[in-house]
Amino acid sequence: MATLANEDIDVLEKARRALAPDYTPSEDEDYMNPAQQDYFRMLLLEWKRSVLSAANATLQSLQDGPIREADLNDRASSETDWGIELRTRDRQRKLIAKIDSAIRRIDAGEYGYCEVTGDPIGLKRLIARPVATMTVEAQEAHERREKVSRDD
Repeated sequence: MATLANEDIDVLEKARRALAPDYTPSEDEDYMNPAQQDYFRMLLLEWKRSVLSAANATLQSLQDGPIREADLNDRASSETDWGIELRTRDRQRKLIAKIDSAIRRIDAGEYGYCEVTGDPIGLKRLIARPVATMTVEAQEAHERREKVSRDD
């Protein structure tokens, strides 16, 4: 199963606290009621805002000038750091597409339901990974099929 980077987990936790310090979706409520849909919509929008903000900061740093380290080892280290940063931003660019897709699913009334089985994904999973599109079981089966395909 794909895991979120620590940075993404921190952003999600901050967004949860900021958006609804007194509300957390509960199993006692009707599944995907309007309050839960609003909660997840705001969580996804805040997550997207944070990702875009980080991307803009990276872009600004890149525009501030090229790496001009005198020592070759320092220059190599800086270039490696930039490479990692750019790969992280690329991963987050793909995450924005997933966030937008999740928001569209909320608008269509499909959010929170597995795209494979149609079963509810579950609040705990959605709180942990708001862009989830499959139940844990369907995701595990998908990953097993992927692994078998790669091994062939």
